[in-house]
Amino acid sequence: MTPGDHLVYVVDDDRSSRQSLEFLIRSASFKVQAFASAQEFLGFPHPVLPACLVLDVRMPGLTGLQLQEELARMRVDIPIIFMTGHGDIPMSVKAMKAGAVEFLTKPFREDEMLRAITQALERDRVALGERLELAALRQRHAGLTPREREVMASVVTGLLNKQVAAELGAAEKTIKAHRGRVMQKMQATSLADLVRMAERLHADG
Repeated sequence: MTPGDHLVYVVDDDRSSRQSLEFLIRSASFKVQAFASAQEFLGFPHPVLPACLVLDVRMPGLTGLQLQEELARMRVDIPIIFMTGHGDIPMSVKAMKAGAVEFLTKPFREDEMLRAITQALERDRVALGERLELAALRQRHAGLTPREREVMASVVTGLLNKQVAAELGAAEKTIKAHRGRVMQKMQATSLADLVRMAERLHADG
């Protein structure tokens, strides 16, 4: 992972703890942006790049767990590394069940934190790539005409051109032409490729 192609967010109301984390993360060549509160973090525009959130559990105002819930409500999918000075086991279980990557008790070892950050950034890099790929797929599908979408829906079920033609009440050569345009517009290299695309679109809702 090269510097600059990722971002580590730190949210901690304790100034000395926040500054120590900033120094540690920068010393490992990670780009970092720190905030004194959950509200401050929510108001920050987040660029589209692999990122993770190092988050203190107990903070005035919006707590770390409440911020986790708010991000889930907003459908902001970012790996979270929780840290606390209180070793609260039920809180840790709740955070992990809600998708936290790690839950570290202060004082934590520096290598523990850096290892958790590396894992979280890699996880988000993969997830971001999948999200961007799906967005491009949806855009290509939206570019199909209504008739082309009908032909694609029939073709991916395994029907032959003549069967699709009978189903849609069209000439076989017309269906063949539509199918060719669908393959081209969807950038599918084979029928199996088109089927996989249809499955992804269907799974996405």
